Amino acid sequence: MINIDSFIKRIEAILEYYSLSASAFADALGVQRSGLSHLMSGRNKPSLDLVMKISDTYPEVNLYWLLNGTGSFPAKENLHTPVIPIPAPAVKKAPEDNLAAQGNDLFSTSDFTSQEKAPEISSLSDNKINDGGSIERIVVFYKDGTFKNYSPGQ
Repeated sequence: MINIDSFIKRIEAILEYYSLSASAFADALGVQRSGLSHLMSGRNKPSLDLVMKISDTYPEVNLYWLLNGTGSFPAKENLHTPVIPIPAPAVKKAPEDNLAAQGNDLFSTSDFTSQEKAPEISSLSDNKINDGGSIERIVVFYKDGTFKNYSPGQ
């Protein structure tokens, strides 16, 4: 049987070792913060799922040390980084990928700037939207960042 008080002290040692708050620790494990809080206060007993998540997320935590205090912590001195998913950094676009750098603005009223011929649309004024309203304009966006603005009656 696990001694809950000493188990809590070992959890506190893990928190101190990684300089984590209880809420950050719960987030890293993927458990509810309230569940960890209840465990740390002695209200709840640790589940097998929690013990396995700690063991999987923090490979330096010796399972026998965590459960009954035998063994050592950290298990491997060179490992000090937990396995926590970190979002990938944002990739900066090259200036030539930026439409503003090319002088093209999607909101400007300039004419079509592509070398390609835009498709012809006939009798726009005859097309109706399902609600009975007429089409005000159609904007076609091209992959190269250019666009063509079509308005009925032009």
